[in-house]
Amino acid sequence: MSDQQALLFANAAFYAAFAARDLNAMAAIWSSQAPISCIHPGWVAVVGREAVMASWQAILGNPAAPRITCHNATARSFEALGYVLCYEVLQGGILVATNIFVRELKTWKMLHHHAGHSQTPAHLDEEVHALQ
Repeated sequence: MSDQQALLFANAAFYAAFAARDLNAMAAIWSSQAPISCIHPGWVAVVGREAVMASWQAILGNPAAPRITCHNATARSFEALGYVLCYEVLQGGILVATNIFVRELKTWKMLHHHAGHSQTPAHLDEEVHALQ
């Protein structure tokens, strides 16, 4: 499997954990060796494993948390670092996300997630309108 395919697989596992509201799966996706951080839309930066996992516990445990699907993911890598750019489609809008990964023991682990509001790209227009 190429690095790009492995990164897209790790990225898909992140969104699968989110969709399943599975905190254990979410924790397994994140690096346990490198310093991690996360910027959720509208939040301040969350830094450190304990704080990042607490933020995910709050989100995944909230029944009102939005359902999100990932679209148009593209991956790039350089040595032990890689990232995925994608769009997150949810009811009421669209976010653009950057998911940064680090290679740990031959596996890509999330280092940083940042999602923020975005204009809707033309190729996602129909999908976003179907959710509204």
